[in-house]
Amino acid sequence: MSSEQRRKQVIFWTLVACWVATDVITKAWAESHLIARLPRGILGEYMRFTLVYNQGAAFGMHIGDWSRWVFSVLTVAALGLLAHLFRETRADDTPRTVALGLVTAGAIGNLVDRIQSSRGVIDFIDVGIGDRRFWTFNVADVGVSCGAILLALVLWREERMRNAAQRVTPSTEQSGPPPEPTSPTHPLSS
Repeated sequence: MSSEQRRKQVIFWTLVACWVATDVITKAWAESHLIARLPRGILGEYMRFTLVYNQGAAFGMHIGDWSRWVFSVLTVAALGLLAHLFRETRADDTPRTVALGLVTAGAIGNLVDRIQSSRGVIDFIDVGIGDRRFWTFNVADVGVSCGAILLALVLWREERMRNAAQRVTPSTEQSGPPPEPTSPTHPLSS
């Protein structure tokens, strides 16, 4: 393994391990220090901690009694796709490595909750103004969201670079065969 490959592995796995650990620790803290559905102000009404259990997926999506297992299977499938993207990532592409690490860590953090308890994923970060609140979320959700945004930007940049390279060096398929040579004609010769 080259030093660049080793660096990519270290960045990815360190980020995943630290993010999952932070997620697990903050969720344990929330369960031991907060009372379910009773908000505790942190920055006034703008940010508070409110312990809730989400049996669905992101933004409270719920599909009935099977939500826990359906979302667990979907998460495992997503982790497979993320593993493939990670393997395909160039060793020197740090932004893409970080993006994949964040999404992977968030997916693992919430999967751990789904597997451990039928109550659902532990959410506790509550932001908004008065009665206008965003969905309650956790550290894993922050990783998934930030990682997904970063990954979208990275993939968009890669696509732009690929398109720019194709415009600079068109392939022979696009240009077709060279035109047939023609003999010059003089207007007075016939």
